Amino acid sequence: MLTLKTSDLSPMQLQNYLQYAIAPRPICFASTIDAAGNINLSPFSFFNMFSTNPPVCIFSPARRVRDNTTKHTLENVLEVKECVINIVDYAMVQQMSLASTEYAKGVNEFEKAGFSMLESHLVKPPRVAEAPVQLECIVNQVIPLGEQNGAGNLILAEIKLIHIKEEILDSEGKIDQAKIDLVARLGGDWYCRVTPESLFKVAKPLTTLGIGVNALPISVRNSKVLTGNDLGMLGNVENLPSAEEIDAIQWNSNVKDILDATIGDTTNRERELHELAHQLLAVGNVIDALKVVLL
Repeated sequence: MLTLKTSDLSPMQLQNYLQYAIAPRPICFASTIDAAGNINLSPFSFFNMFSTNPPVCIFSPARRVRDNTTKHTLENVLEVKECVINIVDYAMVQQMSLASTEYAKGVNEFEKAGFSMLESHLVKPPRVAEAPVQLECIVNQVIPLGEQNGAGNLILAEIKLIHIKEEILDSEGKIDQAKIDLVARLGGDWYCRVTPESLFKVAKPLTTLGIGVNALPISVRNSKVLTGNDLGMLGNVENLPSAEEIDAIQWNSNVKDILDATIGDTTNRERELHELAHQLLAVGNVIDALKVVLL
């Protein structure tokens, strides 16, 4: 394993390693305004949600690694403590990237990138009309993390109004993760897109008290077939099945075929049963998979 001491790396090297490794990152497409009324629009991938009550997002316009200069977004929120965080979907990603160009002070990136300005209800900066979600925010605090090249500036933005396009909502009025078509930032020129094919669910352990991987037999924990994800799913069940339930699974046609074909061959029997359990876990049938590996 490559081990690197951060103090031995240049800011550019640090940026490269960290932005490739800490990813994907959501994108804060921030519109701001200065005291003279100049509008700025710029994306930042040092961004996330950090509180629900109060609802607070934090994004960080870092000092440029190249020449240690600060960005117009930072300068604007220090003058006018308001912003709009516009969520980026796939349909606007190329225009969003264009808006990151280092245009001169006073140049409106809405116009350069071809976005439509939509008047905000509570704050001065306009919203991006094309964005599926727009968050009107008051800037509560700006925390500088240093004055050297690459140092971040944490902008604590409290969300006051949320605007959501109705076409991304489901029948219950909630945001449909498959409809919003989000993109996220990776390292270098790389992005990723959240498509229905790339979505998957993981049951939250908070809803159960999982038995834990350590409660599984050692033969299961050391399986050459079952993956770490498989073990995590098995360890998230609340109780081991009873002896009667485990016994009953042997009459399942797939299980019976394996048992009949591997009489006297314990090594292949275990491998084939674990392969069947792996297949069951892939379709979310955790309980039957657990019974199979416990046979």
